[in-house]
Amino acid sequence: MDVLSVAVFVFIVGGIWLYAYKRSRSVDNNSGEGFFLGGRSLTGLTIAGTIIMTNLSTEQIVGQNGQSFAGGMQVMAWEVTSAFACVILALVFLPKYFKYGVDTVSDFVEIRYDTTTKRIVSLLFIVTYMVSFLPVVLYSGALVFNKIFHIDETFGLDPLVAIALIAAFIGVIGLAYLMLGGLSLSAYSDTLYGAGLFAGGLAVLVLGLSALGQGNPIEGIVTVKEQSPEMLNAIGPGDSELVPWPTLFTGMLFNNLFFWCANQMIVQKTLAGKSLKEGQKGALYVGFFKIFGALFLVLPGIVAFNLYGDGISNPDNAYPTLVSDVLPEWAYGIFAAIIFGAILSSFVGSLNATATLFTLDFYKPIFKPGATDRQVARAGKLVTVIVGFVAVVIAPLISFAPSGLYAVVQEFNGIYSMPVLAIILFGFYSKTVTPFAAKVTFGFHIVTYILSKVFLDIHYLYVFGILFALDCLLLWAIAKMKPLEQPFHLEGKHNKVDLTPWKHRKGVAALVVITMVGMYILFSPLGIAS
Repeated sequence: MDVLSVAVFVFIVGGIWLYAYKRSRSVDNNSGEGFFLGGRSLTGLTIAGTIIMTNLSTEQIVGQNGQSFAGGMQVMAWEVTSAFACVILALVFLPKYFKYGVDTVSDFVEIRYDTTTKRIVSLLFIVTYMVSFLPVVLYSGALVFNKIFHIDETFGLDPLVAIALIAAFIGVIGLAYLMLGGLSLSAYSDTLYGAGLFAGGLAVLVLGLSALGQGNPIEGIVTVKEQSPEMLNAIGPGDSELVPWPTLFTGMLFNNLFFWCANQMIVQKTLAGKSLKEGQKGALYVGFFKIFGALFLVLPGIVAFNLYGDGISNPDNAYPTLVSDVLPEWAYGIFAAIIFGAILSSFVGSLNATATLFTLDFYKPIFKPGATDRQVARAGKLVTVIVGFVAVVIAPLISFAPSGLYAVVQEFNGIYSMPVLAIILFGFYSKTVTPFAAKVTFGFHIVTYILSKVFLDIHYLYVFGILFALDCLLLWAIAKMKPLEQPFHLEGKHNKVDLTPWKHRKGVAALVVITMVGMYILFSPLGIAS
């Protein structure tokens, strides 16, 4: 990047921070609820923005386009089918979370089961975020940022040094976000970054199609359809290494339900809503985004395949190469700010969730039961700094790890995701399932999942589907043999916000599902993949 691009980058990032800081001033960041949950003040659009940007990272942008470069539109399942999980979040999970008045997913587990089960869930979340998510977001984000914008070449640095400095810079800015404004500041900035990412991502797609179509994006679409119609088919073979089609109704479905409905990093943003109505709006807005997000998270990889073919040996280089070739120089600073925002938002979102879980589930009840609200907030800020620092230190070290480790880290969630989803669903709908059943299910799943990785050579999404069914069967069987002596019943009113649902929720939810199905029809042999 030249001096002008750097200046534009600083101007945009600084301007978004200033806007978000002013918007967040109305929330008391020195209280626990203000720091962790934005004072429960977020509206639907802001909730959607912060969820989207927490979910999206450069690894996802580059990785999914790399997968589509190799395997076509079947990869869009990770995005498009998430819309159904967002509908379930809005219509099923959120009303129950808000009814119980919880601050975290693990709070619900404690109310329905017991404190030990809650801490098992919290600890699994914390370890996962610290070990697999935060460092990987920083490292992969810094790697991609350097690959696209050539920071090492611009400043004459060793690539690893440049990556470490970029990761540290992101980490410091992320910590500043949370220290100065908590969840509310990052939520307001995420909304702007989300809009920029959608616009910038579509711009790269259009510019790529224009390059393919000799200046005409429509001709580019025709070229893709003529040269590689099979790449436009979103229905992957049953033995696909990317997304086997049967898993859309099994492992992929259950994985999405966990990630969008039972994952603290995502759910925390909806719990920060000022009412159930706003939380439902946010979840359904995210559903629409996930459907159309495939247009810039997957389709550019297919455009790159048609532009470069065998000229790119590593699929993960497809998107950076496309951006470098089609993006005009004057836009580098703008796109750099957008990519930076994507990295920053994912880092801040998971960092805030980690601090929330540790402070509310361990610090306050175990180390300082009598802590005031302000002491809890201060402890949360301290934990945020410590966890952020650890992530910044670990991030560059990932480059020395074995090449297969990153794929293993991506599958690490499978150790706990399915039993967490199962115990929450049984917690909602069974009045007799016991804390003992939940603990046995966790132990069974962890051992079985590890053994499956050692002895079974099948796609992990198939494993997810099988183990989720076994987890549910085990919970049901133990509850039948040894049920609660007194069926569970929630006493009193626990909700902290208005529980009036959004009156348009069912109509919008139906539209989300119809749009999702329509996207699959479009990218199938019935549509343009013929």
